[in-house]
Amino acid sequence: MKHGGDLSEAIALYGGAIEDWLDLSTGINPEPWPVDMRLLTKALQRLPARADEKALADSARQVYQVPKAAGIAAAPGVQALIQWLPYLACEGDVAILGPTYSEHAQSWQRAGRTVIEISDINNLPQNIRHAVAVNPNNPDGHITPPAHLIACAEEMKRRNGWLIVDESFADINPSIGCASLCADLPIVVLRSFGKFFGLPGLRLGFLIANHQTASLFKTALGPWSVSAPALIIGAAALADHAWANASRAKLALMAQRLDDVLTAAGLKVIGGISLYRLVHHANAKALHEKLACQHIWCRRFDGFEDHLRFGLPRDDRNLSRLKEALSSL
Repeated sequence: MKHGGDLSEAIALYGGAIEDWLDLSTGINPEPWPVDMRLLTKALQRLPARADEKALADSARQVYQVPKAAGIAAAPGVQALIQWLPYLACEGDVAILGPTYSEHAQSWQRAGRTVIEISDINNLPQNIRHAVAVNPNNPDGHITPPAHLIACAEEMKRRNGWLIVDESFADINPSIGCASLCADLPIVVLRSFGKFFGLPGLRLGFLIANHQTASLFKTALGPWSVSAPALIIGAAALADHAWANASRAKLALMAQRLDDVLTAAGLKVIGGISLYRLVHHANAKALHEKLACQHIWCRRFDGFEDHLRFGLPRDDRNLSRLKEALSSL
């Protein structure tokens, strides 16, 4: 599987209709922020406005604790920003803390850059100029301590390079965010909107960096790069702090209940965050296929045949369905 979330692959291989499937292949909040359909309809009927862009940036600046001395570039998803990174960064090789989300390495490689995977951000190869860390990491949920990120960023400053910190899943633990450091250090932060707010189809993400770097990406993305619905709904959702706090509590509870089901079925939970759980199973590929035959789709990783990742079921009914499927294997 290249990515989770595409049931067309599952249906092509195992049949059924979309409504027959329990999709646990992503790390997306299964209980999304409640969109006011009147707000959506209104947004669809006009072009993005500068006032909408400012409102979104203001909401993001507050939520992500971005200082005035740093800039924000909104984009149609973090993936669009990942694609641009190697073309806007100065020349040089890149070290990626891994294993992690594969699109980072692939993006730099497609741009002709040399990519070196490292397992310790405190031990950077001498020949690299840029570094990438996903925090919390996907799929194991590992959190790199702030002190390690700061030390790496200071080294990148000496090398005239960037430290890119992909915080796509950091909304579940806001304390680990490092946007507050972007004004003084060459840190480029990526933030995803759709995962935590459960609205991936809206296609919205942010890049946070010093003003000069943020401006580079704004220019590259061009005008109207973010749709009016994404601007308006994004600003409203980011400003809904009560919903965000309640959602974090619900996700933590469901993650614990999911752990109980997985453990009872003989799977070993070896990592993850409250949006997804990583498990070990001696024959994960076969287990993935058996669940797929029951129209339950979890995330399998090529090259890691003993790992599976499970997203959160939306409710008790779906959790029970997974429990029953695992107990029948």
